[in-house]
Amino acid sequence: MMTQDQCSHRNTLQSSEKAQVYKVGIYGWRKRCLYLFVLLLMLLILVNLALTIWILKVMSFTIDGMGNLRITEKGLKVEGPSEFLQPLYAKEIKSKPGHPLLLQSSRNVSVNVVNGNNKVLTQLVAGSRGFRAQGKLLEVKSTSGRLLFSADEQEVVVGADRLRVMGAEGAVFSSSIETPHVRAEPFKELRLESPTRSLIMEAPKGVQILAEAGDIQASCRNELRLESKDGEISLDATRIRLLGLLDGKASSSSSSSGTRQTVYEVCVCPNGRLFLSQAGTGSTCHISPSVCL
Repeated sequence: MMTQDQCSHRNTLQSSEKAQVYKVGIYGWRKRCLYLFVLLLMLLILVNLALTIWILKVMSFTIDGMGNLRITEKGLKVEGPSEFLQPLYAKEIKSKPGHPLLLQSSRNVSVNVVNGNNKVLTQLVAGSRGFRAQGKLLEVKSTSGRLLFSADEQEVVVGADRLRVMGAEGAVFSSSIETPHVRAEPFKELRLESPTRSLIMEAPKGVQILAEAGDIQASCRNELRLESKDGEISLDATRIRLLGLLDGKASSSSSSSGTRQTVYEVCVCPNGRLFLSQAGTGSTCHISPSVCL
């Protein structure tokens, strides 16, 4: 039989063992909040996954690129119309073989070539006010490489076989022009005019003016001079008319009395001036102070 002391000691040991037992886990309202948080997190993951799949489907993401944009070995390939909101920097822009390349803007389209200091060297602008090109040299060539047009600070060269001016007022040149041939369109008039200054035509081997099916007219306000330094001036025609010559008075001895004379002589003054004199039986050309002086 156990004594009273042994029983009290055993009860003390059992009570100490019961006091050292701890509960492990989350219970009560904490457990419910945890489950609710996990459920919300799962819903967010599902919504995020669905949105990602929807965006990939709408934007047409593939291994080769996105939508109309394809990534190739040679660069980027865009199929269909594209809109760029910021400047585009590229080494080469070309269209699909067999299709045109269209550049469109609501304001203007600018193509700039800059140096290392970001200074514009060549600029090409197509805007609402027109087309403008800026650079040291402008050249236009044919498909065979022949130069058709060239312009720089020194000169403008037209390499085509024919330069045609279609304006009603013709072409205006502020300085000299050098060309081997000037002619009008068929059945059109050719007019060379200088309203306020002189008009000079020069050529080392001669100047030829030819009208195959019409007339040639030269008019001026003051004097019209035909001068040949080493040669002669020839008037070759079946009829030569000199209009507006002054009439000189024929001498009474040479003029015949009777009917009125209708034939005149062409007389020349010592200074080269021409005048008319009524013809008679002899020469009626006499120096007339009112004409020759």
